Amino acid sequence: MAEKPIRIAVDIGGTFTDLQILDARDGAVHAWKTPTTPDDPSIGLLTGVTEAAARFGFALAEVGLLLHGTTIATNAVLERKLARAALITTAGFEDVLEINRHVRRDIYGLAPDPNPVLVPRDARLGIAERMRADGSVETPLDEAAIPALLARIDALGAECVAVTLLNSYANPAHERRIAALIAAARPGLPVSLSCEISPEIREYERTSTTVLNAVLVPVVKAYLDRLEHRLGEGGFHPLVFLVQSNGGVCSLRLAAEQPARLLLSGPSGGALAAGRLAQLLSRPNLVAVDMGGTSFDVSVVQGGRVSVITQGEIDRLPVRLPMVEMRTIGAGGGSIAAVDAGGRLTVGPRSAGAKPGPVAYGRGGVEPTVTDANLTLGRLDPDFFLGGLMKLDMPATKRAMETRIGAPLGLTAEQAAEGILTVTNANLGAAIRLSLFEKGLDPRDFCLLSFGGAGGLHAIDVAAEIGMAEVALPREPGTLSAYGILFSDLVQDMARSVVLRVEAASLPRLGEAIAALRADADARLAADGVPEAARRIEIAADMRYQGQAFELLIPWGEVTAPDAAALAALEAGFHATHRQRFSYANPGDPVEIVTLRAIATGLLPKPAVGDPIPAARPARKGARRVFTSGAWQEVAVWDREALTPADIIEGPALLEEAFSTHWIADGWTARLGAAGAVIAVRTAP
Repeated sequence: MAEKPIRIAVDIGGTFTDLQILDARDGAVHAWKTPTTPDDPSIGLLTGVTEAAARFGFALAEVGLLLHGTTIATNAVLERKLARAALITTAGFEDVLEINRHVRRDIYGLAPDPNPVLVPRDARLGIAERMRADGSVETPLDEAAIPALLARIDALGAECVAVTLLNSYANPAHERRIAALIAAARPGLPVSLSCEISPEIREYERTSTTVLNAVLVPVVKAYLDRLEHRLGEGGFHPLVFLVQSNGGVCSLRLAAEQPARLLLSGPSGGALAAGRLAQLLSRPNLVAVDMGGTSFDVSVVQGGRVSVITQGEIDRLPVRLPMVEMRTIGAGGGSIAAVDAGGRLTVGPRSAGAKPGPVAYGRGGVEPTVTDANLTLGRLDPDFFLGGLMKLDMPATKRAMETRIGAPLGLTAEQAAEGILTVTNANLGAAIRLSLFEKGLDPRDFCLLSFGGAGGLHAIDVAAEIGMAEVALPREPGTLSAYGILFSDLVQDMARSVVLRVEAASLPRLGEAIAALRADADARLAADGVPEAARRIEIAADMRYQGQAFELLIPWGEVTAPDAAALAALEAGFHATHRQRFSYANPGDPVEIVTLRAIATGLLPKPAVGDPIPAARPARKGARRVFTSGAWQEVAVWDREALTPADIIEGPALLEEAFSTHWIADGWTARLGAAGAVIAVRTAP
């Protein structure tokens, strides 16, 4: 980084590719946006980097590190643009994917949608073998059947193979032997092994995760090949890491081998930013909300740690891998408002999207949206939207509000718009409440961190509704996910299922398992070139009361050889977490460890970041008429880029910047804080 001082983080979204550029020479951080190129996102990435270099005065050869978040894997699954796969499993277990968990999402549906299955029945191939749960061999692997399996795979035209054998998490020998035989006979055929992707109990989830990985390998590899091909252009030779679902980054090699780890690559950047800002703002408890055009994402930072779960899903497909915990609802600036047949006002989840977009965009939209409601109430300046790059159509917006919402409900345009915001904010507040209440957490103990293009107009009203007294509005909220990626570390997760009672007799086996996990973690970090001084390995455990069907993830710290005291501290942590989550604990009941996890972190250099320099112009821009609390009134308008720590914003007021507008409600006071964030505090009940 001393020789190549520029670090770039890129977050590729569906509409825009967001960049954050850090120049280690002076600590300056710059934001940039460029249109995404869906046919080949690497084109938009390189275009954005080239534009940023010209705009901010650096050479491509000076870029030492490129950190890349992408929705390539997510979009491929959602759009089903996946490779054809064959699944090899223990004979008699070919239908695990289709049987799944028998969980009915629509309890009263007479014809519920079946769960998706990515591998058809004729491509699920059984082979004679069997491992016991203790890892001993019950039935040896029938190697003589491999040629027939390969012939079947060829006939299917499979582009990849997933291998998930019974109890392979306990002994992976048969899976590894199958992989070796396939590699010898078909060297170019990608093979994903469950013992490498998700070596944990629960056959269905392990199989689903391995299949997802297999079908993504050709898709992600093709993209990475195109990206690497373009990296040499114009002297651009950075070290490249990709963002994973767990909030860390990984090497291109690991991303190509295990692309299932990228399924939440894009959204996790916002959670990373929240974790960093929790430190910079000295606020260890944050609720991070990202409100864009179509969705509202909620993630929680507690005690300075971003919440991580060990299993999630994408499009009803289970993924048994660590990922940032996030709740998403269909609510954004483009969410459409309507009056249903019963005379009820609804908002979302339908969205106007980018085309035609809200009525205000003048692109043919006729249904009023949340953005149209904010414009109707004067919270958006029709001449300063996107910093003046787009003019908003106020007359068309008011007509749509009157005819589509106001007339059916007997309201004026302004009353209809206020109603839309009331419903929207209630929906946003409910998503936050659920994210906290399900963990036994109180919103009053948290600060709301709001970002995304639309978040600033709703954050304070939502915070007031759920009892929060403080809101943080970060600088350049539209590219905050890229900002989070900018300061990420290399992270790898390893797991080993070992079902053991929490008791002194289990200590020898626990010590062996932890030693093996730590050795594996250390070897992986070394393979990625992480120096020993920059390695950190932490242990965590999935735990439950004996007889329960679910586990809680309990951190254990940098433990190496646990003793009775360390085990007792882990058990106490489980009881406390169980009480917080479910309101009760049973300290006298036997407790089990189901899976041990190692979180291996390679600490990347963190250049110092300078505070933004205020623009040399008045911070108060003037005033504008805004409809609030049932009447029009003049409110102050402030310039975010010219704000100084001496400026105090008393609500009601508006705070504008190039790509976002923030509403400071009555009874709230805001001022500039650390890292360029504006902190709003409730000063009246």
